[in-house]
Amino acid sequence: MTARRAAIYARYSTDLQSDRSIEDQERLCRDYAERKGYRVADVFFDRAKSGGSMVGRDGFARMMQAAQDGQYQVIVCEALDRISRDIEDLAGTYKRLSFAGVDLEAVHEGKADTILIGLRGLVGQLFREDGVKKVRRGLSGRVDSGLSAGGRSYGYRPVAGAPGQLEIDPVEAEIVRRIFREYAAGAPPREIAHRLNADGIAPPRGQAWTPSAMIGSKERGSGLLRNRLFEGVRVWNKVRMVRDPDSGRRISRANPESEWKVVKVPALRIVDDETFRATRARLERPRAETQHYERNHRIFSGLLRCAGCGGGMTISGHTKTGQPQISCARQREAGICDHNRRYRIDVIERTVLKGIQEQLAHPAAIEAYVEEYMAERKRLAASATRNRGSIERRLADAKGAVSRLIDAYTRGLLDIDQLAERKPALEAEVARLEDQLAAAEPVPSISLHPQALRQYHHDIKILHDRLDQDPAAVPPEVVAPMRRLVAEVRVFPSKGFEPFAIEVRGSLNALLAEAMVPFGKVALGLVAEEGLEPPTRGL
Repeated sequence: MTARRAAIYARYSTDLQSDRSIEDQERLCRDYAERKGYRVADVFFDRAKSGGSMVGRDGFARMMQAAQDGQYQVIVCEALDRISRDIEDLAGTYKRLSFAGVDLEAVHEGKADTILIGLRGLVGQLFREDGVKKVRRGLSGRVDSGLSAGGRSYGYRPVAGAPGQLEIDPVEAEIVRRIFREYAAGAPPREIAHRLNADGIAPPRGQAWTPSAMIGSKERGSGLLRNRLFEGVRVWNKVRMVRDPDSGRRISRANPESEWKVVKVPALRIVDDETFRATRARLERPRAETQHYERNHRIFSGLLRCAGCGGGMTISGHTKTGQPQISCARQREAGICDHNRRYRIDVIERTVLKGIQEQLAHPAAIEAYVEEYMAERKRLAASATRNRGSIERRLADAKGAVSRLIDAYTRGLLDIDQLAERKPALEAEVARLEDQLAAAEPVPSISLHPQALRQYHHDIKILHDRLDQDPAAVPPEVVAPMRRLVAEVRVFPSKGFEPFAIEVRGSLNALLAEAMVPFGKVALGLVAEEGLEPPTRGL
């Protein structure tokens, strides 16, 4: 009788400290498989990965694909919570494996069935949710004790040797008082930001001061001018983090004000009562009716970028004939870019559409790029494959280091500045290694999809015909495919009424017959003139 082919899956989560956990799980699973008479064909693992989500678990994804392709007859794990601590994910995994004719067996629980999956899924989820509650309870206790629950606030610095304690930073505190004084006196946030940037004062985060960072959100209580810590009051629990079940990303949601925890910390006051009250009164004042922004969504809304600084380009006024114009948002809001020209958005739209139409009319040029791209991908994949084992180990080590760093912070062993100093470098290393690992994946053969080319020709014609009408009336079913093709439109600085250059960065994936391909990007160069039918040229 032929032995059943088995695969082993192991995982440890961010609350475990030792990489040995993977090896220990594998040893237990091999012993189990030997007792059962299974032949272990492969071992898959995910280091420092939470059981609360399937997203980002590359080892698990490869195992499931291989199992559904019929490479195994049984999957062995130490316990079912190694597969997932989420009811839905565990049940879905069991359903897919059952459909593929693959058994799921755990060393400590035996062969999985509907009842066991339901029970273990419930227990795993309750355990995970209870852990979240304990962390929040601990943070709440820190706030009650007058300590910081995390997050750096401009104007303060951590007290050396006292995790969670803050003290006023004299230099940053003076900047805070300056901003409050100017705003309370009636200065527009944009002017305040321009002056701070002109004086070379570093912002709390990012490259420049912006009005939005000062005003923030009333609902969330965010923004420098809304920060009550400056009046000696700490407010915690303004937002909560929830995980998107589809993307696995953690997203912040505003909590109702009734759930906010408010604690007085008079030693941290920076702004006097009178100035703070005057600031709050102005923030509560309704916007003038003349302050209004273009709300119509254009074809390339959110995709227009300044080639000078990389910032976004947004509606900033209209021509005498009522045509909307765009300009660099960083130049307008923060004064940190020299690109101060305004451009008619309809001219840019027509230029881009015509350029794309001309390129799609010559598919041979796109096919030549595809061939060159495939050759480069295969070269990179061959190099990465030789080093795959080393890359996986270094990636697991880097992810483990990030997890342990965060764990040390939540346990109070590190302060927020120490976390902020070490975390970016580790995350950059993780991203670099993940890119290397992605390059090691098998390179499929790809080709252009004739129907996609014909459909885009049709859609561009519709867009051209509708541009003379209300741009907001363009059918969404036409705009959506175009936005999948165009990733970014970069407008290069120019002066006066000189012709200006546009670069369109797009993805070949929308034109391919196969699935998404990494790095499938092309660039198209264009030249346009205000008030003229814009000529185009491919670069």
